[in-house]
Amino acid sequence: MDIIVTPPAPSASTATESVLVRVRGLHLTVPASAGPVNILRGMDLDIASGEAVGVVGPSGSGKTSLLMVLAGLERATSGSVMLAGREITGLDEDALARLRREQVGIVFQAFFLIPTMTALENVSVPLELAGVRDARVRAEASLRAVGLGHRLTHLPGQLSGGEQQRVALARAFAPRPRLLLADEPTGNLDRATGEAVMDLLFALREEAGTTLMLITHDPALAARCSRIVRIADGRIA
Repeated sequence: MDIIVTPPAPSASTATESVLVRVRGLHLTVPASAGPVNILRGMDLDIASGEAVGVVGPSGSGKTSLLMVLAGLERATSGSVMLAGREITGLDEDALARLRREQVGIVFQAFFLIPTMTALENVSVPLELAGVRDARVRAEASLRAVGLGHRLTHLPGQLSGGEQQRVALARAFAPRPRLLLADEPTGNLDRATGEAVMDLLFALREEAGTTLMLITHDPALAARCSRIVRIADGRIA
């Protein structure tokens, strides 16, 4: 059974640092030939540091749009998004890129690996762009942590779907993000492989203490999170 959660009103006694993500009055409207489409309609949401939140709801309800706004990949029409105590809605593209590099890991349904780069290179590149001195050492350690120490020099096309998603997990966790955003990460995998990948994701999250927002259509997967939030028609249900 899904648990429907309405975010509590902010309390003066809540320490600011305990809330990693704070969304208030979030609206997202996009143009369309038939007129503007309201995707997010005044959304309020708090996610505590270290929390695992499962986000569920029908297709088109605004789940992925919320993730894209939190990642700074989509600009809100109005409202406020605070990440680690910083308002992000007014940041320029360079500042948003730095924010993602320093604070946010993202895992999508599609793996988005660079096909001409090895597994090690795919994980190393974002670390190198962030100026991490031991980028390749950390990338290799991250790949070994997901069980791919024997696939370091393989290209994505030489890996199975489950292995490619594990590379994507290694890439997301290697920078040690405070927030991991996962959008249907098992959508392209068979059930057995998907369960193995999610076991790994939750184990890595637990070990690192990473805050997780997981979008899924799978009630059993959402139930593994400490809280479930339902979105309907661009609002928290």
